[in-house]
Amino acid sequence: MTTTMSVPSSRGTRLLARASAEALGTLFLVVIGLGVLIFINPQAVPMPASLASGLTVTAAMLAFGYLSGGHFNPAITVGHLVAGRMKLVDGAAYLGAQIVGGLLGALAIFAVVRTVPGITDSRTVFDTATSGFGTHSSFQVPVTGVMLIEVLGAALLVGVFLGVTARRNPSKIAAPFAVGLTVAVLLQLGQSTGNLAFNPARATASAIFSSSWAVEQLWLFWVAPLVGAAIAGLIFRGFGETTPATVAEVEEPLPADGWDEKSDDDAEAAAPERAAEASTPAAAPAAAPAEEKPDVDPARDFFDGKRG
Repeated sequence: MTTTMSVPSSRGTRLLARASAEALGTLFLVVIGLGVLIFINPQAVPMPASLASGLTVTAAMLAFGYLSGGHFNPAITVGHLVAGRMKLVDGAAYLGAQIVGGLLGALAIFAVVRTVPGITDSRTVFDTATSGFGTHSSFQVPVTGVMLIEVLGAALLVGVFLGVTARRNPSKIAAPFAVGLTVAVLLQLGQSTGNLAFNPARATASAIFSSSWAVEQLWLFWVAPLVGAAIAGLIFRGFGETTPATVAEVEEPLPADGWDEKSDDDAEAAAPERAAEASTPAAAPAAAPAEEKPDVDPARDFFDGKRG
């Protein structure tokens, strides 16, 4: 007798594993991104902080991307949701995991800062690595200018991510390198205008441990990058990479021309039904059609079934 009682538990376990990978990857990004900015010595450390962060993104995607797709950024997750590449419940789990991972990473750096004898105000030290506008921007860039940069930068980052991991892109195996380089060049621009991260999770993590002004300005570093992500997601819908996502997508898998094939969770959920059908004898079995073998694309394996 076939039972489906184990399916929800297995699906939850798989989602937990993917969310854990997102949390761990985001923690990695925040530790390096904030740590290098806070402790960097240009004379002793020739590598720019932006390049260090970009290489960290590449390393995190190579290490954890096969589990979760390697978002590590709420903007990228929202872009996938708008583009119809992932389910709403998965997106919510990713967002929560990214925030938790970012906060843990910032807490680790904050603890290190507290151990430095010459530092009397740890929050002031974090101010030097926290996103800000107006008087808290390196070039006194006002809120409008910072908003435009965040929207544009997030749209470009999400656009590169969606494009390089697209089902029809033959170069998707190079996704970690393309995304990492994009992060590096964008951070080079962002750091010169106000430590812009184009990543709401990182912006939140640093703001929590900074002075009070950082939390007051945090709204901008959520609204602007998510707007940019939504723009990129809508554009990719227009490219025909996916069908528009709806609330029903939580229950229904994406069509074959969306991200790739159905996810592992969808396949596992359908397994009991297939087993029940197979166990029911047919009255007059017809000739079995030739088994259709799935296409094997090694370049697709990195992001296969994770929709992001």
